Amino acid sequence: MNLVELTETIVKSIVSDGDNVMVKEFASEDDKTINIEVLVAESELGKVIGKNGKTANAIRTLVQASSSLNSNKYVKINIDKF
Repeated sequence: MNLVELTETIVKSIVSDGDNVMVKEFASEDDKTINIEVLVAESELGKVIGKNGKTANAIRTLVQASSSLNSNKYVKINIDKF
Protein backbone atom coordinates (compact mmCIF):
# COMPACT_ATOMS: atom_id res chain seq x y z
CA MET A 1 0.00 0.00 0.00
CA ASN A 2 1.44 3.36 -0.94
CA LEU A 3 1.36 6.37 1.36
CA VAL A 4 -1.58 8.09 -0.34
CA GLU A 5 -3.73 4.96 -0.06
CA LEU A 6 -2.72 4.53 3.58
CA THR A 7 -3.61 8.14 4.38
CA GLU A 8 -6.93 7.83 2.57
CA THR A 9 -7.80 4.61 4.41
CA ILE A 10 -7.04 6.16 7.80
CA VAL A 11 -9.01 9.35 7.12
CA LYS A 12 -12.00 7.49 5.67
CA SER A 13 -12.16 5.36 8.81
CA ILE A 14 -12.39 8.51 10.95
CA VAL A 15 -15.06 10.49 9.08
CA SER A 16 -18.75 9.67 8.84
CA ASP A 17 -19.02 10.00 5.06
CA GLY A 18 -15.97 8.48 3.38
CA ASP A 19 -17.16 9.59 -0.06
CA ASN A 20 -16.33 13.21 0.82
CA VAL A 21 -12.61 12.54 1.30
CA MET A 22 -10.00 13.41 -1.32
CA VAL A 23 -6.32 12.56 -0.88
CA LYS A 24 -3.73 13.60 -3.46
CA GLU A 25 0.03 13.60 -3.70
CA PHE A 26 1.77 16.71 -4.97
CA ALA A 27 5.24 17.10 -6.36
CA SER A 28 7.83 18.42 -3.96
CA GLU A 29 10.85 20.57 -4.59
CA ASP A 30 13.25 17.79 -3.67
CA ASP A 31 13.29 14.01 -3.97
CA LYS A 32 13.34 13.48 -0.20
CA THR A 33 9.87 14.84 0.57
CA ILE A 34 6.36 13.65 -0.20
CA ASN A 35 3.51 16.21 0.03
CA ILE A 36 0.04 14.79 0.66
CA GLU A 37 -3.09 16.96 0.61
CA VAL A 38 -6.18 15.71 2.46
CA LEU A 39 -9.49 17.41 1.71
CA VAL A 40 -12.57 16.66 3.81
CA ALA A 41 -15.99 18.24 4.22
CA GLU A 42 -16.06 21.24 6.52
CA SER A 43 -18.28 19.40 9.01
CA GLU A 44 -15.73 16.55 9.24
CA LEU A 45 -12.63 18.73 9.66
CA GLY A 46 -12.78 18.69 13.46
CA LYS A 47 -12.84 14.89 13.55
CA VAL A 48 -9.78 14.58 11.35
CA ILE A 49 -7.75 17.22 13.19
CA GLY A 50 -8.88 16.24 16.68
CA LYS A 51 -8.50 18.10 19.93
CA ASN A 52 -5.25 20.09 19.91
CA GLY A 53 -4.34 18.38 16.62
CA LYS A 54 -3.76 14.98 18.23
CA THR A 55 -5.59 12.99 15.56
CA ALA A 56 -3.80 14.81 12.74
CA ASN A 57 -0.44 14.20 14.43
CA ALA A 58 -1.29 10.52 14.87
CA ILE A 59 -2.09 10.24 11.15
CA ARG A 60 1.20 11.94 10.30
CA THR A 61 3.10 9.59 12.64
CA LEU A 62 1.56 6.46 11.11
CA VAL A 63 2.21 7.57 7.54
CA GLN A 64 5.76 8.69 8.38
CA ALA A 65 6.46 5.32 10.03
CA SER A 66 5.26 3.54 6.90
CA SER A 67 7.45 5.78 4.78
CA SER A 68 10.52 5.04 6.87
CA LEU A 69 9.91 1.30 6.37
CA ASN A 70 9.57 1.60 2.60
CA SER A 71 11.02 4.67 0.94
CA ASN A 72 12.58 6.58 3.84
CA LYS A 73 11.21 9.92 2.62
CA TYR A 74 9.87 12.73 4.79
CA VAL A 75 6.08 13.09 4.56
CA LYS A 76 4.19 16.37 4.85
CA ILE A 77 0.42 16.06 5.25
CA ASN A 78 -1.81 19.10 4.86
CA ILE A 79 -5.42 18.74 6.03
CA ASP A 80 -7.99 21.20 4.68
CA LYS A 81 -11.69 21.52 3.89
CA PHE A 82 -13.43 21.86 0.55
